Amino acid sequence: MFHDFQYPTILAASNRAAWQIDDVIGPDATLDFSKPFMPENLARTDRLYMLSAKERLTLNHIRAHEYLSLFGLVEEFILPFVLDHVRADLPDNDDVRVRALLQFAAEEAKHIQLFRRFHQAFTQGFGSDCSMIGPPEAVAEFVLGNDPLSIALFVLMIEWMTQSHYVDSVRGETELDPLFANLLRCHWIEESQHAKLDTLMVEALAAGKTEAELHQAVDGFMAIVGFFDLGCRQQAKFNLDALEAKIGPRPSEADRLELIELQHQALRWTYLGSGLVHKEFRKALGALSLNQLARIDELAPKFS
Repeated sequence: MFHDFQYPTILAASNRAAWQIDDVIGPDATLDFSKPFMPENLARTDRLYMLSAKERLTLNHIRAHEYLSLFGLVEEFILPFVLDHVRADLPDNDDVRVRALLQFAAEEAKHIQLFRRFHQAFTQGFGSDCSMIGPPEAVAEFVLGNDPLSIALFVLMIEWMTQSHYVDSVRGETELDPLFANLLRCHWIEESQHAKLDTLMVEALAAGKTEAELHQAVDGFMAIVGFFDLGCRQQAKFNLDALEAKIGPRPSEADRLELIELQHQALRWTYLGSGLVHKEFRKALGALSLNQLARIDELAPKFS
């Protein structure tokens, strides 16, 4: 066993860590647009030589809006997925497990509301809309149409990914807007318990599966990764549209195409690559099958 996660301790930790949306971002909260919102390790805007410093800061803000909007989109399919898993657990009469998973779902619903509150503050301060991939219903339909273990693996990757994003890139960073950084901190606190719960979900769904069945589940996982990779490319185009609406069109079509390519790779790293290489995700998959872990390790460099 590579972990000691247990439902009672996870539930107790989740209860201790609980926070309220108004304490994180109130209805009248304002963001400081003179500061970056996203850490450079994720935004990757400083390397865009074709943009001025002011333009790179604006793109950083657009990336922050995209970041929370995409997590909101993801949590809209995580929520029904977790509820379906809880429903399957009800006959076992394990009250603590059911309560922990219901709290998982409730916190995901809270995060969706939190990100919508941020969207309101962002739009008011930024002054224009930023298009997002979707709609959420179509994304959920595609993702939830896969094998439950495929979905659970993708969710597990996302949950551990948020841990590394905050711990490695946000915590201790003093240049970011304090409100946005604190929002990411609060999200990280609850997601740290979700990652443990999803590890237990993956183990439950994988129990008794043959190597061929695990291979098929990883096929589904990789299909979801590919689906989101296409979304990342489209989102990079949307982000450039939002930037040009704010500062004017790029003087060169070559610069525009290069900017899209560079930002597509930045989004790939943010939402896929940083999760595929996360040590805890790799441990969970490796505990199921070293052969399937090897497949993921072959895929990961594409998203670096």
